[in-house]
Amino acid sequence: MTRLSVNLNKIALLRNSRGKDYPSVVRFAERFIELGVGGITVHPRQDERHTRRTDVYALSEICRSHEQVEFNIEGYPSQDFLDMVCEVKPDQCTLVPDTEDQITSDHGWDIENSSSILIPVLGRLRGADIRSSLFVDPDPLQVVAASKVGADRIELYTELYASSHNEGNCSVALSAYREAVQAAKLSKIGVNAGHDLNLENLSDFLAIGSILEVSIGHALTVECIEYGIEHVIENYLRICSLA
Repeated sequence: MTRLSVNLNKIALLRNSRGKDYPSVVRFAERFIELGVGGITVHPRQDERHTRRTDVYALSEICRSHEQVEFNIEGYPSQDFLDMVCEVKPDQCTLVPDTEDQITSDHGWDIENSSSILIPVLGRLRGADIRSSLFVDPDPLQVVAASKVGADRIELYTELYASSHNEGNCSVALSAYREAVQAAKLSKIGVNAGHDLNLENLSDFLAIGSILEVSIGHALTVECIEYGIEHVIENYLRICSLA
């Protein structure tokens, strides 16, 4: 079964637009957990345009009170970010190669050329007993490189697949992801996935097998508005349970 981790950034963005604690990020986390999700994800950026540092600490306490729920923090490995992560001690930290002004994550790491940054960071996470994951494109060479620098997992950037699925022809894209998963198996590194996955394309993607976790936020939030939170989470969990 693939773990569903709900990214709360868009809930936080909606809250921030009004300057009050409504909608409450903590309350939505609790609601998703009540409905059976296995993880909560946040990506706190330096400008706090959606998830805030205070959210990170509050959500950590919520997840810690539910043993079956993992807390995943995403972000660029700046000193401030790492200090917060090592203080909070989430179950997983997903490192992404984002710039400060980037709207959303849109590419994976060039691991070989970033190894001088990543190796000490991954060592620090390992020393803090935090599982690490590197955001990568579906490229077997990057997957192998992730293993060599000491990452525990990769998170496959799935925008290529999602775009091709929208166009009605995702067979070529899926082939690339299958190759990446196979490389991960040979390298003995776990595989997560995320970005633009939704109720329409998730099932086909998970059919490639061996995906431990999917992190979904933007589409899931929109789908909750359209169809209702109970219906949406029930369907996501059904798809994940069949993987």
